[in-house]
Amino acid sequence: MVVTQENVAVNGSRRLSPQEIADVLRDRIRAGDLKAGDRLPTQAELAEEFGVERGTVRQALRALQDDGLLSNVSKGSPPRIAEPPASAGNEPQTTMVGLAPRLADAFSAPHVRVDAACLTAETLMLALGEPVRLIHEGRIRPESIDVRILLPSRDINLAFPVPVDGRGDDDPVHERWLAQRNAQVHVLQHNLRALRSSHGIDVRVAFRALPFTPPIKLYLLNGVEALIAYYMVTRREEEMADVTLDMYDALGSDSLLFSFEERTGQRDAAFVDQSQKWFDALWETITTDLTLS
Repeated sequence: MVVTQENVAVNGSRRLSPQEIADVLRDRIRAGDLKAGDRLPTQAELAEEFGVERGTVRQALRALQDDGLLSNVSKGSPPRIAEPPASAGNEPQTTMVGLAPRLADAFSAPHVRVDAACLTAETLMLALGEPVRLIHEGRIRPESIDVRILLPSRDINLAFPVPVDGRGDDDPVHERWLAQRNAQVHVLQHNLRALRSSHGIDVRVAFRALPFTPPIKLYLLNGVEALIAYYMVTRREEEMADVTLDMYDALGSDSLLFSFEERTGQRDAAFVDQSQKWFDALWETITTDLTLS
């Protein structure tokens, strides 16, 4: 980087940009050092702390105000840290509850991109019902929808679900999982591709097969938000025909969903970026075509 006279402090160190100062303050808010209702230091105090002009501080504060992190912004007194809105989704919710509204927000963009890596597509299939409903009601109208989904290959030995007593020549637990996976893929494809004929939306849906069991479920929305939940493995029983399946399984719909948004700060932005790179690398390298038959 070329260091000009404008971005060099008196002591010779590089001056922080407004974006960098805003990111520092965002991190303090996220860490709880600055809590809702707290007043920020004055512009003069912040300028002295960061070694910049007041104009640079004002730009940083405007960025935080635009993100909804500051309230009572006026020339007469320092702003306060804003109360988070009730719908902000700061508290993690179960995947079944938390995913649908995040997808609805993502589908309000003109060009929608959803990438997902999961054990099955059940939760995603159900949650997509919300944005699809909004499209049919005419409340949102994306121009294009691009969905890519990574699911485990049918040919691997899954870590879960798996019979408690171990696999035999016959593995009804695996067959049950495979039948569910395939049915969910068909429903997803149908519901999304139907938007082409009903609303003229450019829709692309693609699947790839993972050579391993994903320990987490990951959803990437428009390249700006990453949602992650851990699969919690538990022992449970399920009736299938005349057989009781005793298995180690994970109920992903009950797992807590944690959100990381690019605009929140440097750490969240880095998490979103690395998650997207992780997904893209898998998609382009060791995954294979998904076989449904």
